[in-house]
Amino acid sequence: MQIRDATAADAPVLSALIDELGYEAPPGAVAGRLAAQHAAGVGTLVAEAEGAVVGCASWSLTRVLHRPGPVGRLSMLVVTEAARGRGIGKALTTAVEARCAALGCVLVEVTSNIRRADAHAFYEGLGYERTSFRFAKSP
Repeated sequence: MQIRDATAADAPVLSALIDELGYEAPPGAVAGRLAAQHAAGVGTLVAEAEGAVVGCASWSLTRVLHRPGPVGRLSMLVVTEAARGRGIGKALTTAVEARCAALGCVLVEVTSNIRRADAHAFYEGLGYERTSFRFAKSP
């Protein structure tokens, strides 16, 4: 397995992975969002196995007043259903944590939909703790 930065050429497979999460993101929109991420110095990593992309992790960085350094945020992690259970999610998470550490992050947090109990157990198994509630509202 190889982990690398996502490129615009990955947009169609990333679109399909996002669809597996239950969200719609057409390839053209994904390519534009990837470009914006790269311009901001953050991005999406992909995992390849046997020449095919089998998972991705999207991350960002936030500077906050109440912490001595930036906070990394793993905002999306998905491994195609056929490749789950092979350590790909853990490898992607570890790679995101390394990127965040290299940028001086003092904390890495994960966002996960409240309905994804299996994902919550996965993150807890990697040492993440439930520390807060997150609220959302469309503007």
